[in-house]
Amino acid sequence: LVKSLLAQQSEFLRLLYLDICTWLNPRRWLNLQEYQSKKLMQEHGVAVQRFYVADTASDALDAAKKLNAKEIVLKAQILAGGRGKGVFDSGLKGGVHLTKDPAVVGDLASKMLGFNLITKQTPKDGVKVKTVMVAEALDISRETYFAILMDRACNGPVMVGSPQGGMDIEEVAASTPELIFKEAIDIFEGVRDDQALRMAANLGFKESLQRQAADQIKKLYDLFLKVDATQVEVNPLGETPQGQGTVGFIKKKVFVYIVSGGKWSNYINLPGFDMSKSEHLLNGSLVEAILVNIFGGIVNCAIIANGITKACRELELKVPLVVRLEGTNVHEAKSILSESGLPIMAADNLDDAARKAVAAIKK
Repeated sequence: LVKSLLAQQSEFLRLLYLDICTWLNPRRWLNLQEYQSKKLMQEHGVAVQRFYVADTASDALDAAKKLNAKEIVLKAQILAGGRGKGVFDSGLKGGVHLTKDPAVVGDLASKMLGFNLITKQTPKDGVKVKTVMVAEALDISRETYFAILMDRACNGPVMVGSPQGGMDIEEVAASTPELIFKEAIDIFEGVRDDQALRMAANLGFKESLQRQAADQIKKLYDLFLKVDATQVEVNPLGETPQGQGTVGFIKKKVFVYIVSGGKWSNYINLPGFDMSKSEHLLNGSLVEAILVNIFGGIVNCAIIANGITKACRELELKVPLVVRLEGTNVHEAKSILSESGLPIMAADNLDDAARKAVAAIKK
């Protein structure tokens, strides 16, 4: 009886110990497939390429035809890295394939689905592929790395980024630690604008793309919070050739202006442009309104605002002027514009500015 009681006590203590360990070090074994992560990102406004998910070869073929893309990427979906260099037990080499011919997708998918993919991160026999992702292949001109993860040293979430993406981040950290940037996040404030912009700059995004990247960073943090994640990693966070420079970014926004009923008369990219040559644009009747979109970056927006008000007075501007400013000292800049006594309309974003410019013309 004594031995039995001691045995029961011992078992009780063992279970109690395990329970305490679990409470102190909780583990969550929820890992998402690539396509599941992309769906979550889409739902939270993060930019991802068009894609479909298929579990049969015929569905994969149909998806490729629906995409109607210049190039298609077919990716086996398993919870393991190294898929691109993996090998299937069907004989197919590589779990990631690029093609410009949609008809090829069905044949490739038939050699993936139902077969084991063996990579450096899978067991010896590999992992069976049950789904494939058929996506639009994007031409990436530059790859960066970005992640949000929990850091015990900071007692909270931390942003980690590097301009060197698309590769093993551990190798980058070991060989070039100066290219790893971190930003601790205050859980009460969230990701501040200045933090997001600084991280975007450290990732190498320039001019207006810097603001776009900062917006994506903030949306990724929103996703991190809403799904109660321990880590959100994007590798690579890419830049497409269409996004290089201001014009590539503006082209997407011009559409908003046209839909609103406007028509571009002239577009000026400010860096390196002699503004004295633009005065003649105001002498004719082609220009009915002016939209100024400035992202200050490290430039003081207040200085820009003072320059705008001075130019308006010197030129005796007669057409409506809509100004959207973003960056350093933006609040002071907006005060300068609103207190100038000039008919200058301030806008919160480029969409708002486009609509205000069109509305001013129609009055």
